[in-house]
Amino acid sequence: MQNVLITGANRGLGLEFTKQYSEAGCKVIACCRNPESAERLQALALFSKGQIQIIGLNVSVIDEIKELGLRLKDTHIDILINNAGSFGGKQTLAEIDYQSWSETLKTNTFAPVAIAQALKENLIAGSRKLIVNITSKMGSIDDNKSGSYYIYRSSKVALNMVTKSLAVDLQKEGITVIAIHPGWVKTDMGGKGASIQADESIQGMRKVIEDVCLADSGQFLDFKGQVIEW
Repeated sequence: MQNVLITGANRGLGLEFTKQYSEAGCKVIACCRNPESAERLQALALFSKGQIQIIGLNVSVIDEIKELGLRLKDTHIDILINNAGSFGGKQTLAEIDYQSWSETLKTNTFAPVAIAQALKENLIAGSRKLIVNITSKMGSIDDNKSGSYYIYRSSKVALNMVTKSLAVDLQKEGITVIAIHPGWVKTDMGGKGASIQADESIQGMRKVIEDVCLADSGQFLDFKGQVIEW
């Protein structure tokens, strides 16, 4: 049985990842900030017949990530999905919330590195040995034609660079690291005007995740498997 660890599992893409992987027979370690208020995730876990384990984790707190590593010391992880993310506050040139920028970087950029550090041995022990960082096309410098969104864009550009560096550093361990853009998805973050539903996005990303190998490590892909320019 594959073990899949997902951060930000209480809503949106994380919740749908949890649903689909548990239904596919995987053991899902579903991490979220406040498990006690994650009613939909709790309901999924209740009917999953033990397929879903919920763990409280605030990814912006490095000590909590270290504690997660200790808690899962003897658990192999096949797929790690760094999904937890923040959009940030005001971020036009006229008005930028710098405190929010700092907090967003903790969540979107620092956390995936800290989690990779904490769970490296777990991944080495797994059969799949795969880290998936959920990024955004808004983190593509090549694609930026509209400007603004300084907080979110910069955090995802940084995450893309983190992905590339992790891919280089972990290659000798046989660990594959990729960044995936999920598309513009109808979630709390994506909004009602988004173009695709969460289940379609996750189905696509799961196919990409299934197909990638070590030779693909360090790539920036979309949910259909197409390469995105940095």
